[in-house]
Amino acid sequence: MFEFKTILLFFITAVAEIIGCYLPYLWLKHDKSIWLLIPAAISLAVFAWLLSLHPASAGRVYAAYGGVYIGVAILWLWLVEGVTPTVWDLVGSLVAGIGMAIIIFAPRHG
Repeated sequence: MFEFKTILLFFITAVAEIIGCYLPYLWLKHDKSIWLLIPAAISLAVFAWLLSLHPASAGRVYAAYGGVYIGVAILWLWLVEGVTPTVWDLVGSLVAGIGMAIIIFAPRHG
């Protein structure tokens, strides 16, 4: 159950970060409303708070989170931006996910 909760928390954290970065991107690159910066800032604050909920050391959490972020970003590319991921996108996401699992779920001593 610990593993499921950890990955779910990483997934939600990644979505919060991507939203927080995607909204300013829309404003800057696609001439959307500057008001998008308000929910973007809120989303980035939620992202930072969510990272603090993990029980592991901050550096380990950030390293493992990066692996999940890659997979969620590729999913975002497909579902939100409508760009079909390539085989290499999927392979890279899988490799990053394996790296995340090794970092966060490896046995720890003392």
